[in-house]
Amino acid sequence: MATPIPIGDPADPRLAPYTAMRERDLVGREGRFIVEGEVTLRIMLSGRARFGLESVLLAPERLEGLSEALARLPADVPVFTATKPVMSAITGFPIHRGVLGVGLRDGVAEPDLPPPPGRALVVGLVGLTNHDNVGGLFRNAAAFGADAVLLDAATCDPLYRKAIRVSAGAALTVPFLRLGDTEAILAYAARHQLTPLALSPSGAETLSALAAPARTLLLLGTEGPGLPPALMARLRTLRIPMAPDFDSLNVATAGAIALHQIAAR
Repeated sequence: MATPIPIGDPADPRLAPYTAMRERDLVGREGRFIVEGEVTLRIMLSGRARFGLESVLLAPERLEGLSEALARLPADVPVFTATKPVMSAITGFPIHRGVLGVGLRDGVAEPDLPPPPGRALVVGLVGLTNHDNVGGLFRNAAAFGADAVLLDAATCDPLYRKAIRVSAGAALTVPFLRLGDTEAILAYAARHQLTPLALSPSGAETLSALAAPARTLLLLGTEGPGLPPALMARLRTLRIPMAPDFDSLNVATAGAIALHQIAAR
């Protein structure tokens, strides 16, 4: 690990990528993203993450506990230290954990799926604009062994710091690909011989009776409207049986149930 560099001035230009995080994270950081908290930083340093680090910013008291993990950093990745009041002045909101990093998203390859006829499980997210749901679905995808996640243009960024945190770092390790719309997602499925299955409370088939295809694309829509009716009219549709007079689950919860059953079969 490079020698830590103490920073006392919130306006230090070396920390420019960390400034005003709350606002700038909504529009992107020119190929960068923010890693927040010890769990996600450790994943970035573990060798399992699909992304590299540009720098690390820590409260001085966090150095000792992270020293072993930080020893894996390349020598040219700087480790800055600043007190929590200085970190809060830089980021624009109170920093309690004292652990931040800047990741680099450039140069990430398309997901490498197992070739046909091998088994494959891919999750497709359509119109999901809630970072908690996207983070939760990435966590579910990792837990149940999904090979990749596909995102349409309307789905929010899985590398937004809250989505990373909710995913327990899975957004850093699960391969994903941004595609323009549902037509592009279905074209991807056709190229890779994936059978699309659309999950909806109004689905025609029950998930519990499904004979899962060996190569599956599980499509999930946003809370409330769900998947577009015109899309569901073209696909096999699934529902999760529920108690009478109750017809829906949170999309991350529904996704977890569906992924568990499909993966088990």
